[in-house]
Amino acid sequence: MPNRAYRPHRQNWWVLALLVGALTAGCGYALAGRGSFLPDYVETIGIPLFENDTAFFEVEQLLTESVRTEFIGRGSYQIVPDETDVDATLIGRIVLIDLQPSSFTDQQQASRYTFTLRASIVLRDLRTEEVIWENSSLVFTEEYDVATSGGALDASAFFGQDTNALERMASDFASTVISSILEAF
Repeated sequence: MPNRAYRPHRQNWWVLALLVGALTAGCGYALAGRGSFLPDYVETIGIPLFENDTAFFEVEQLLTESVRTEFIGRGSYQIVPDETDVDATLIGRIVLIDLQPSSFTDQQQASRYTFTLRASIVLRDLRTEEVIWENSSLVFTEEYDVATSGGALDASAFFGQDTNALERMASDFASTVISSILEAF
């Protein structure tokens, strides 16, 4: 004779499984980089040229343009270079750029540099006059292989001979900033 006490237990198991499935079907998970935590009414964002407190010439232009391009590619926002007639502004300031050798050849010539950038980024909602996102000490560090000039630390070797490294760094920096803003990290 079949065990009748076992059947209700088995039915409870299926009901529980279906209930868990139904509850988790709309759990809110989404692919990274696809959502946005910005207010719905933010459609136009002004991103003026970043301030540059360092001695590195024109790096603010490359970083600003990279951030603008990344923002355009990651959402349906209109990005403009000024702060008038916009819903929000993103203000950036490059506080520090440090370039240090991190790897050396057998002849003790620098073959790899560590590039460190510290910036302050603020995204302000102009409707509410509140800060949407802020990082006053965003530190970005990358390492790059570069040609050296006589083995001495030479910033022109990094910025002059290997502009591709600087462009990659600017792209990585922009991706980090925009991901942090849109995903509310």
